[in-house]
Amino acid sequence: MAQIGEKFELIKTVKEEHLARALKSGCLGVLATPMLVAYLEEAALEMLEKDLPDGITTVGTALEVEHLSPTPVGAEVRAVATLIESDGRFFKFNVEAYDKLGLIAKGTHTRASVKAEKFQKKADTKFDEI
Repeated sequence: MAQIGEKFELIKTVKEEHLARALKSGCLGVLATPMLVAYLEEAALEMLEKDLPDGITTVGTALEVEHLSPTPVGAEVRAVATLIESDGRFFKFNVEAYDKLGLIAKGTHTRASVKAEKFQKKADTKFDEI
């Protein structure tokens, strides 16, 4: 299992479909905040998934991010998740993202481990009683 202080990094290239104008989160040709958030969540997820037993996954439960600097199409973004707290079920991360000129985002992200099949069934049947 991931240890406190462990880091996981991934590199993403900003594509047209990742831009604010494409995601309707703005009108400019810059990395959209929702896509940046997805990069950060993916880094945290990837760190944890490699060690989870079969049938267990994690879901995001909290996220606070400051998007500090715009990044254009074609640029590489490095998303970094650092595990800072864990009780075995909940995992809290510092998350940061960088482009070649430096820090573009920072924040925290929390994930919870769940039984995948049970969690999916709960979602799929959520409105059955209505």
